[in-house]
Amino acid sequence: MQVTLPRKLTTRLLRTLEIELKVRQSRMKNQILRMLTGTLAFLASGVALADELNMRVGVTDISRQVYDLHMTIFYICVAIGVVVFSVLFWSVFQHRKSKGAVAATFHDSTKLELAWTIVPTLILIVMAIPATQVLVAMYDTGGEDMNIEVRGYQWKWQYEYIGEGVKFMSELRTSQDEIYGRAPKGEHYLREVTQPLVIPTGKKVRFLITGNDVIHSWWVPDFGVKRDAVPGLFTAAWAKTDIPGTYVGECTELCGIGHAFMPVVVEVKEEAEYNEWLAGKKLEAAVYASTIGKEWTLSLIHI
Repeated sequence: MQVTLPRKLTTRLLRTLEIELKVRQSRMKNQILRMLTGTLAFLASGVALADELNMRVGVTDISRQVYDLHMTIFYICVAIGVVVFSVLFWSVFQHRKSKGAVAATFHDSTKLELAWTIVPTLILIVMAIPATQVLVAMYDTGGEDMNIEVRGYQWKWQYEYIGEGVKFMSELRTSQDEIYGRAPKGEHYLREVTQPLVIPTGKKVRFLITGNDVIHSWWVPDFGVKRDAVPGLFTAAWAKTDIPGTYVGECTELCGIGHAFMPVVVEVKEEAEYNEWLAGKKLEAAVYASTIGKEWTLSLIHI
């Protein structure tokens, strides 16, 4: 049995459906606008916090190159994300069921497959060029002004100034009372050592890094230097800066129970101040060497 609705009722139903459709479209547009507004607000807050959340620029030429490379790749990824998600959101909005969209029935497209193969390849080539340049510069340790051997122990660092006769251990200076909560933690908790590594400004310093027992990793973020310290193997890194100061890093390879207690502290001094420090360390080394094998008697003890 076929039921025929009156024309007025049919018209009212059509108008009601049309209004309902417009309301839904309006709601969807408002939702999209809210999403975009929230995204823009998040990006704005991210820009405001960039200095706190982003990686450090550093104080060496290599660290600055690494930072620039990081930002270049980041912007490329952001551009890719904007394009991909813009197409995605546009496709979802324009081809929704409520709009009467009908899905296509094709199974393949040679042009599309070539495009999504060639375009990513070109993007990777564009990204690979600056990355390769930075890597080549990072591993170019030639033309050094001085060499320092860095040797990792459980759980401390040994520094030897090759050709200068200076060698010393750098150990954690934070007290056990601070570590185990028996005393208030100091300003430089777990970031202070007995003897920091000291290098001069304006000199290219090559670090020859190895391990004595297990694998460690010597990392100074402000230098853009991170190398594994592997027993029986020397890996090289270098740093050069004109900015005096104290720069802190740490071991970044899980090397045992005391892994968290072997920080890296490097002091960069002006050349004149560094030379004065080095002369003092050479004197200490000479005094220590003079005591090796020496026989001590009561006549040598002055009260």
